[in-house]
Amino acid sequence: MIPRAALLLGLAGVLPFAWGLLTTWIPGLVPGWLPQRLVGPYVQVFYGSVILSFMSGVLWGFATRASGRVAAIGYVVSTLPALWVAFLVGGGWERSSLVLIAGFLGLLALDAGFQKHGLAPGWWLRLRLLLTGLVVICLALPLL
Repeated sequence: MIPRAALLLGLAGVLPFAWGLLTTWIPGLVPGWLPQRLVGPYVQVFYGSVILSFMSGVLWGFATRASGRVAAIGYVVSTLPALWVAFLVGGGWERSSLVLIAGFLGLLALDAGFQKHGLAPGWWLRLRLLLTGLVVICLALPLL
């Protein structure tokens, strides 16, 4: 079972993605004083870049639970989401949204690998499947 706090905080972390989706579809929701970077797909790209980079740190933490070759591989792959953002996000919100969708799906594969090696909590993959699904939907719909 996913711990309640992890579930609620994880779902709260989806709110900026949902806000971006809503303000793309319903521009009237946006107060005039709010900077453009905090609405629509722009907030999704900015926040998605932050979260994907943050998840590198989470995976690094999981790697600390291993030793030897598994730890070394864990440390290396844990840097991939942050490097993905640093080198591939950019070139407009459409391209960046696609890059982030691929990044979050790739992160899910890394989550599964850490889970397989017993480095992530037993509930981790269930939470990540839910959150990744919601994030990918929010990022994808403005592209339609």
